[in-house]
Amino acid sequence: MSERKPVNVLFVCLGNICRSPSAEGVFRHAVREAGLEDKINIDSCGTGDWHVGNAPDDRARQKALQRGIDISGLRARQFHASDLERFDYILVMDRQNLADVRDIWRQNGGTEPELFLNYGRSNHDEVPDPYYGGDKGFETVLDLIEDASEGLLDVIRRHQA
Repeated sequence: MSERKPVNVLFVCLGNICRSPSAEGVFRHAVREAGLEDKINIDSCGTGDWHVGNAPDDRARQKALQRGIDISGLRARQFHASDLERFDYILVMDRQNLADVRDIWRQNGGTEPELFLNYGRSNHDEVPDPYYGGDKGFETVLDLIEDASEGLLDVIRRHQA
């Protein structure tokens, strides 16, 4: 992955306080472990604006921290049409996020959004929203994200080789 511009990866969920900041943190950790932090830029956002400027949900922060990943410094932001031009991968957590971002993509072009779990090996195609659930939901989210992050990192490495 030498002599190329950095790859830009964006994770998208609804409010940018649970799933997408968790994905940003987990993927950032995987990228750092692989020694590729100068080759891959990572961000996250939400399709809604309710939590703009807020830190991730306390439960998401706690569960990530239990896995050695600190997402406490992240702040929610809303998806913008300009993200379609800035990012090489736009990875959404569920079908509703995909529909919302695809509506913007159809009007503006750029990078086509896709479901993040397409890169994973699980039988799931959506990262479930743990917001209204208990701790187990946040554990499941992290398990799914870790798996898909490995697959995504492998794809990026292959395309940049």
